[in-house]
Amino acid sequence: MENDIHLTNTRFGKLQEYLREFVYGGIDGAVTTFAVVAGGFGANLDPGILIILGFANLLADGFSMSVGAYLSAKSERDNYDKHEKIEYWEIENLPEIEREEIADIYREKGFKGELLDKIVDHICNDKELWVAEMMKDELGMMRDSKSPFKIGLATLISFILVGFIPLMVYLYDFFIPTELNIFAWTSVLTALAFIIVGWLKGIVNQTSKLRSISETLGLGLLAAVVAFYVGDILESFFI
Repeated sequence: MENDIHLTNTRFGKLQEYLREFVYGGIDGAVTTFAVVAGGFGANLDPGILIILGFANLLADGFSMSVGAYLSAKSERDNYDKHEKIEYWEIENLPEIEREEIADIYREKGFKGELLDKIVDHICNDKELWVAEMMKDELGMMRDSKSPFKIGLATLISFILVGFIPLMVYLYDFFIPTELNIFAWTSVLTALAFIIVGWLKGIVNQTSKLRSISETLGLGLLAAVVAFYVGDILESFFI
């Protein structure tokens, strides 16, 4: 039983690692897709066309954003690995200089005398610790334990899942016609999505949940209003 609980907590912890990517992917997905829906509604587009535009945006932008997140994370990891190799070469070929740099780092932190010597000896007797200290304190770099692939995947999944919400009612009404006010219901469901994602953003950033929800809702509303009026204006010119 305890092993099952530990395994569940471990898996949940792994998922929490990628909560930031899920949140920001979800925000972008909801904002961009709802903007397409609002713009199409403002332009009085046929619901079938609006669904096509919505899904094209959802899949293309979701893929583009996830690839961008993956490449950005991979670039940061590659940059870290490159500098880490340089530090390994330096401590192997220039140990005295590198040792003095460690001493300078801890001297600036307020250590001195025998205590400073013990700290320097301890660090320099462990090559991996030595390099890690140089990376962190000299270069200001720390390795991100998150997988670039999983960062991209979390972004893609959240973008598509949350971004699909503004299209749900339109898709439902297309296959099962109703008397519902489609755009009104879409707006309500999207607002609920923004509230949930905004609450999660507050957790990720460790800020006020209410403020985070308000910012996310405001961003979505602004994008929708702009898209609606752009669609309405362009309709008068081109349709």
